[in-house]
Order: sequence, then structure tokens, then C-alpha cells
Amino acid sequence: MRNNKVEICGVNTSKLPILSAKEKQELFEKIKQGDREARQTFIYGNLRLVLSILKRFGNRNENIDDLFQIGCIGLIKAVENFDTGHGVQFSTYAVPMIIGEIRRYLRDNNSIRVSRSMRDTAYKALSVKERLTNQNGKEPTVAEIAKELELKPEDISIALDAIMDPVSMHEPVYHDGTDAVFVMDQIKDEKNIDDSWLESISLKEAINRLGDREKHIINLRFFQGKTQMEVAEEIGISQAQVSRLEKNALSSMKKNL
Repeated sequence: MRNNKVEICGVNTSKLPILSAKEKQELFEKIKQGDREARQTFIYGNLRLVLSILKRFGNRNENIDDLFQIGCIGLIKAVENFDTGHGVQFSTYAVPMIIGEIRRYLRDNNSIRVSRSMRDTAYKALSVKERLTNQNGKEPTVAEIAKELELKPEDISIALDAIMDPVSMHEPVYHDGTDAVFVMDQIKDEKNIDDSWLESISLKEAINRLGDREKHIINLRFFQGKTQMEVAEEIGISQAQVSRLEKNALSSMKKNL
């Protein structure tokens, strides 16, 4: 998705206005009184918010014009439902609504087709989850949701997984204003435990001590999976020379390790 387009849906994004806090407050006062021109001005003045959110979906092969329109629907819904009495900034309230609208669109138009019945089950499960959370003050288990819907727990899990929006490994899950924690930081890697990590460092250091030609041969043979004959043809020497250089390199690396 190209999110650096200057014109999206006929809107020149490079010339979008930026409203001050005072202007937003004044416009909202007029909006509450039914001033449609003020409403239009407020929406247009917050289109940059939609653009900033589209960057989160930049790794998808989606038409940016379509996502922009969907994001604008979320923005309009936010304008219609925002209450200044809540004591939060409009952007704080609008961002989740815009993201939710885009995710719903992507979920419903996912190339991995989810059956209507499974999607209905998932939406019912989400509704029950919200109701039980409000009722009990804590999130219900899958088993509790399944009991409410008189379904098997595994059916609930499958349905919810089917409509889940894929998450980027680089999606921040926490940010304290300095260092961010990303999804990939929360995933345990059974392969890269301390021992294998140290071995990897030692191996790299051993390779770096080789001469340029030997280093190149080791890379072609063991990291790119080429045969000695293929390596010989690529660097212009005989296979016997490749074999000798490879043995010398491995011997040198063994000593360094």
C-alpha cells in the first residue's frame, strides 16, 4: 500500500489544515448547535488523523483510497458520538474508532474467507464477552462464553481466531514515552537461548577472521547452499582449489572456536 500519495480520494493531503485546540473547541460548540458547516470544517481539519492511522496498515496490499474512505467513516462516527464532557482530547477518542472501522473492513474483506456462520458465532461471542465483562468486572473464559452460547469451547476459539486481525511483529504493545515494547519482544524463542546465541557470536567472529576469499567460499557453501562446482564457476577457480580453500577455512575456524 502506498501511503505517501499526495492526493487520496481527490483530497490533496499536503494541504490539509491543522486545527488548534481552541479552534476545535469552538467548532464543537457550533456542531452541538447543529452547524453543518462547522461539522464539515472539523472533519476536514482532522483528516490528518486518518492519514497517520493508515501508516499502521502500510504492510497490507490494500488500496489506500479505500482505507482512507473507511477511516473517514470512523472519523465521522467519532465526531457524532464525541462528548467534550468526558475530559479527553478528541484524538484520544477518535483513534480507536478509526482503527476499529478499518479493522472491521479488513476482517470482512479478508482474502482468507471466513464463513458467514463462523463470523456470526465470533460476533456473538464478542457480544457475550462484553456483557459478562461488564456484569462480573472481569473477562470471561472461553468456557464461560461457550456455556452462554451453548456451544463447544473449541468452536468459540476457532471462530474468534478466524476473525482476528493479523498483528505485526513490530506493533508496540507498551510505550512509556521512552522505550517501546514490541510484540516480538513478548515471544519466547526456544532456538535462541543463551548457549546458541553465544555459539552464533563465536561462529561469526571465527568467520570474520578468515581471508576475503575463504570468507566468500564459506558463505556460498554453507549459508547459500551451493556445491563446490557452483562455487568454482562463480569465483573462477577449479573445484580442487575450492575444496582446498574450504578445508583450510574450516580448519582455521575450528582453531578459533
